[in-house]
Amino acid sequence: MLLISQRLFLETIKKYCLAHNIAIEIRSGGWLVIMQRAAERRLVIGYDVGLNSAVAHQVANDKAACAEVLASAGVAAVPHTLFLGARLSPHIPGSGSTEAMLRLLDAHPRGLVVKPNEGTSGELVVRVTTKAQLEQAVARILAAHPSVAISPYVEIDDEVRVVLLDGRALIVYGKMRPQVTGDGVHSLRELVRSALTAEQLKAIADDFDAVELDAVPAAGERRIVNWRHNLDSGATSVLLTDGATRETCIALAIKAARALRIRFASIDVVHADGAWQILEVNSGVKMEALGQRHPELVEAAYWAALDEVFAQSRRPGEGRAP
Repeated sequence: MLLISQRLFLETIKKYCLAHNIAIEIRSGGWLVIMQRAAERRLVIGYDVGLNSAVAHQVANDKAACAEVLASAGVAAVPHTLFLGARLSPHIPGSGSTEAMLRLLDAHPRGLVVKPNEGTSGELVVRVTTKAQLEQAVARILAAHPSVAISPYVEIDDEVRVVLLDGRALIVYGKMRPQVTGDGVHSLRELVRSALTAEQLKAIADDFDAVELDAVPAAGERRIVNWRHNLDSGATSVLLTDGATRETCIALAIKAARALRIRFASIDVVHADGAWQILEVNSGVKMEALGQRHPELVEAAYWAALDEVFAQSRRPGEGRAP
């Protein structure tokens, strides 16, 4: 049975293989795809189509390592600090230090963002401002993951995702967070309930306390009701087809891709504290949510990547940096 979250990705691969006379086997519930054309045999696992080297893939998926590589290359990026669980922390001195986490909290009065060091779609991503919240968030993540990445919370004005293939932007879109406008009568809770979907309500459940939810915004006051920009957390996509913002984000994303030596990736660029910075780089290019609104663009992007996958066998040596 196919994984629902991978349905568009898998259907696109199947269409590509049918159009190019490529045999395809789908294994492990859709997690593994085997493609064969004559002597050419290519593998897809998760959302990784196989264009990136193992090192580039692993560094991109390791949020703390990715931030360090970008910083060393002079690419502006939101810093992420690695903390390991009890099983792994003895191998890296200080990597499991609660005191170091608390020092980070003291150094950033606006709070911290705590997340699995490896993961996607905003899973278990929590903003904390107190010691108790920090300890609870870390314990919850380490119960399911071997490591945690902690970054300073920054007020993100805009977030743009750039899907790159060999230094070429295939898709560029902004992520618009859900918001409501006050009428001076209804509480934030009432406005949110009437304006958002059940899925969006679920995503923002932990972002406000009871006092905030029961307050009545002034007439005309706009309130963003989710600090996360993830499409899976209720944000919506807005395609960027031209303009200075698009060009700036593409240029920064290309610099990040070159620093990581990664060929095919989706790169999140954020405007925070007056500057554009890299937030994350995703080696597995997942576009299920975007595909609900723009399936033709998503299909074209995956087809372009698959063209490169099968073109590799006709080049001397596989994989090249953008």
